[in-house]
Amino acid sequence: MKILALFLMFVPCLCLSQMKTGTFSEVELMQKKSPKPMVIHLYTDWCGVCKIESFKLNKDKDLVEIMNNHFYLINFEAEKTREKINFQGQEFEYLANGSSGIHELALALSKNKEQPVYPLWIFLDKNQKLVYYQEGLLTPDKMKEKLLEISAL
Repeated sequence: MKILALFLMFVPCLCLSQMKTGTFSEVELMQKKSPKPMVIHLYTDWCGVCKIESFKLNKDKDLVEIMNNHFYLINFEAEKTREKINFQGQEFEYLANGSSGIHELALALSKNKEQPVYPLWIFLDKNQKLVYYQEGLLTPDKMKEKLLEISAL
């Protein structure tokens, strides 16, 4: 009975895959050692589409494997991240607006400078040049297609 209980606890772990994520400073250090393309995912905790999308993307084992082996991923909570971030030689800060706010970097990365559309995906090549930009829902198939295009560059 104990073996069965352990088996039932262990099996879900095999089925759940997770994309490895890092912070901007962590990825910057890793880029110096081993340059790879980078994916920046801007989201908010109130965005329902972001939550559904994240679940679907992490459920796709092939996608998770491609991302984890060939890319750096940064999940960036655009309205709650309050620390200063250095990115591409510039420093960005949180812009408070009463009890809420937004990070300057989210505005800098977004084409919509008033209010970014979430989720927002920024794909950079290993030289940190923009190669793909997507506002709104990104399906696992579309993401795999883009990742494979970029990794072939």
